[in-house]
Amino acid sequence: MKDIEELEAAVKALSSKKAEKITALKIKDITSLANYFVIASGTSSTQVKALADEVEYQLGQKGVKPHGIDGSPNSNWIALDYIDVVVHIFHEEAREFYQLEHLWADGESVDISEWDK
Repeated sequence: MKDIEELEAAVKALSSKKAEKITALKIKDITSLANYFVIASGTSSTQVKALADEVEYQLGQKGVKPHGIDGSPNSNWIALDYIDVVVHIFHEEAREFYQLEHLWADGESVDISEWDK
């Protein structure tokens, strides 16, 4: 599966579970960590877990398993590492605190409007 297809599947999975403020950044030109970051918010730790589960399920249906998952079910931040795409799911307050969009401001914003419905 191509990285852009993984990105699309992750965004659609997050959108289907009502994630808030979904953002995608193309970072492959500024780091070797990944090609894309997806950043999204949930309103509770339960929703954060549900969002992570849905991303893992939807990509798993396409034969893609995460290389690693950081964060616990009761965590305010769960990261799913698919090598080329890393999905960060935050509780609203944690997202505001860590400000990944600011830290990775040199990344290129990706238009995900077709996938986030």
